[in-house]
Amino acid sequence: MLERSRAGATPHPVVFMVLIIPFGVMSGYLTVALTYLLAKAGLSVEEIASLIFISFLPQTWKFLWAPIADTTLTRKTWYWIAALTSALGIFAMGAVPATAAGLSVLNAVVFVANVASTFLAMAVEGLLVYSTPAKFHGRAAGWYQAGNLGGGGLGGGLGLWLAQTLPSPVFAGAILAVVCLACAAGLWFVAEPPRASLERLGPRLADLGRDLWGLVRSRIGVLACLICLLPIGSGAASNLWSALADDWHASANTVALVNGVLGGAVSAVGCLVGGYACDRMDRKTGYALYGLIQAACAVGMALAPRTEEMFVLFTLLYAFISGLTYAGFSAVVLEAIGLGAAATKYNVLASLANMPIAGMTLVDGWSQTHWGTSAMLYVEALCGVVAIVVFLALASIRVRKLAPAA
Repeated sequence: MLERSRAGATPHPVVFMVLIIPFGVMSGYLTVALTYLLAKAGLSVEEIASLIFISFLPQTWKFLWAPIADTTLTRKTWYWIAALTSALGIFAMGAVPATAAGLSVLNAVVFVANVASTFLAMAVEGLLVYSTPAKFHGRAAGWYQAGNLGGGGLGGGLGLWLAQTLPSPVFAGAILAVVCLACAAGLWFVAEPPRASLERLGPRLADLGRDLWGLVRSRIGVLACLICLLPIGSGAASNLWSALADDWHASANTVALVNGVLGGAVSAVGCLVGGYACDRMDRKTGYALYGLIQAACAVGMALAPRTEEMFVLFTLLYAFISGLTYAGFSAVVLEAIGLGAAATKYNVLASLANMPIAGMTLVDGWSQTHWGTSAMLYVEALCGVVAIVVFLALASIRVRKLAPAA
């Protein structure tokens, strides 16, 4: 049973799962519910991929404003501000018509809402790093990403079902906004980390700079940056499943189920499995291994028959593997960043990791539009395998270079 966190106490990591759910809800609502509605409205996969790419832009540049979360206000205050703004953004995404005519407005709403969501994630990451002992970072990463991907399933599945069932998608956005605000109850169970006063802002910024410099100078920091920057286990294809559902003759209910609630639950299980496994192996190796498994899944899906049953099987398998990769990523990052300037250092690496996801979403959309769905899956798999080979080769070179002379 959960108890309110006291100073020095370690809260159960399920708290961080609850707190990060709104971040996932926003992503799921866009990539499942709105993507399906836009595809039905006649937009191409390439156009939809461009909208999703815009949602990733704040995620790839959030390290620029991460110091704000580290040096001003409390993490709980930032969480409330971001939760309220994100909820309004989700409501607005439901209110804007999911049509070609509303696409330009959707672009703006999605961008602003995702800027807000970055501050929500920064607040949770700061609370997690300071509340969890290093030996449990893999477990905490698993629960954290379970909330992220599980929230994506909730936002996608419930959002699409509500949009299809209720008179207007605006009701779906309103209900999901309320769900997101309710997740703030998790703040009750975690203590606010100590924070220096605003009068010491200058010294805090100097400490932040030293922390960042220490990260990029360390071997583990360099390897973490490298593994985040490469498209290993990007999971980009999952952003387009709803737009591709007709290729497998999948109905709206099937899409809502496997890319929504059920897919979110499966990916959450993958996060927990991946997180606990990362505490029992080298975390960077685990992340690369998960990426290789995901590439194999993409190839298998390309070769399998185009039936609704295969759509269900492979999208759920892909969701489970994505859970592994997300947990592996967070475990690598938590291992690398240490404590000081946690939000800034985490988001430097998270920004790097979002760049290949955003880029692969565009590559997937372009290759599908021009070459077809099978080619899209082969291209994603090939990019992942090449990235893993590059990482292992460069990591091996650094190991030999840094090894002491015999």
